[in-house]
Amino acid sequence: MKRVYITTVLTCFVILAAFIACFRILNHSGGRDTLKVGFIYDNDESTAYTYNFSLAKDELEKKYGERVEIVTCSNVLDDEMEEPLRELAEEGCDIIFFNGYSELVRQLAPEYPDTQFCQTSYMDMSGETVPVNYHTFKGEAYQGRYVSGIAAGMKIQQMIQEGTITEDEAQVGFVAAFPTPEVISGYTAFLMGARSVVPTTVMRVFYTHNWSSYAQEKSAVTRLIDDGCVVISQYTDTIGPAIACEEASQEREIYFVGFNQSMSEVAPSSSLVTARICWEQYILSAVKAVMANKKIESVVSGHIRGTDAFAGFEEGWIEMVDLNLQVAAPGTQEAMNRAIEQFKRGNGDFVFKGNYIGVNPEHPSDTCDLRNGYIENEKTSYPTFHYILTGVIKFVSEEK
Repeated sequence: MKRVYITTVLTCFVILAAFIACFRILNHSGGRDTLKVGFIYDNDESTAYTYNFSLAKDELEKKYGERVEIVTCSNVLDDEMEEPLRELAEEGCDIIFFNGYSELVRQLAPEYPDTQFCQTSYMDMSGETVPVNYHTFKGEAYQGRYVSGIAAGMKIQQMIQEGTITEDEAQVGFVAAFPTPEVISGYTAFLMGARSVVPTTVMRVFYTHNWSSYAQEKSAVTRLIDDGCVVISQYTDTIGPAIACEEASQEREIYFVGFNQSMSEVAPSSSLVTARICWEQYILSAVKAVMANKKIESVVSGHIRGTDAFAGFEEGWIEMVDLNLQVAAPGTQEAMNRAIEQFKRGNGDFVFKGNYIGVNPEHPSDTCDLRNGYIENEKTSYPTFHYILTGVIKFVSEEK
């Protein structure tokens, strides 16, 4: 009887030990209960770009609640980010997201192998060797820019039909930060969208040489309006251009197309529509992957090239928000939807295509014949189109 009792007890211990071992294995393979997530912003939420990026943090908090501990650092300049980046990694952040542009992220990643570093792409990473814990991501912004241009073109067409302007006066303006491929790709796609509706549309660009300057951006809009632009958009960070258009619209017909953040509240009389990159798609998937102890790129839905990820309308990485039905031309939503459906079918080769010659502003001998078309984001999340279309794009800052 005693032997039976001992055998039973030993058997129970063996079963219990096996259960604990299996639980640990399953728990490890199944993922983590909690995660520490870091966010580093190059600005703060008062700017459109950072505000839009911060929406992903908000969604993360809604989805995971107390399962995620979020640490945020704001107003971190690119060349001053080493200290906050190290602090977050050494505080035990499992994954860190950065919305700026700095080579430091890739350089520091190997020093912290237990942390995943995810940066919005700032250069063409195709063919680059990167650390396994360094990731880049970006929505295919040119798609939203093109659809925005359609909304602009529809409004210009209405203005022509109503006799407000002539076909020869069809002109859009663009407040641009720097002459980088990202910016050039964006404003060219915007122009191509407008020209798909009104083929005579031309563009004037004003470079501020600053990502975030409210005063400069407002001043740029004044210059563009003085030069005859009737619809204006931007690739800068503040609400300055929208405010300037709203103020000008009290005296003449001026319209604004936003990016990143809806401007309908600050520009109710002039705002047409806004395109935004939905950072939530990547960030929520990346956190889900790390929580499940999986490779990030195995969970993210999009185009994957190594540790680089990107997508457009087809995966919800780009969306159009707040079409102002009180201001937009009739039929704008339908026209936008047709283009969006083309993008969703994986067909984006119609954007940078037509009877145009593009010239690389840094190397004029480098030209591009768009009759053959140019496929944007073919191999990398970072936009690569960097050609200025001759005859249809001019620069205000160079003319006066």
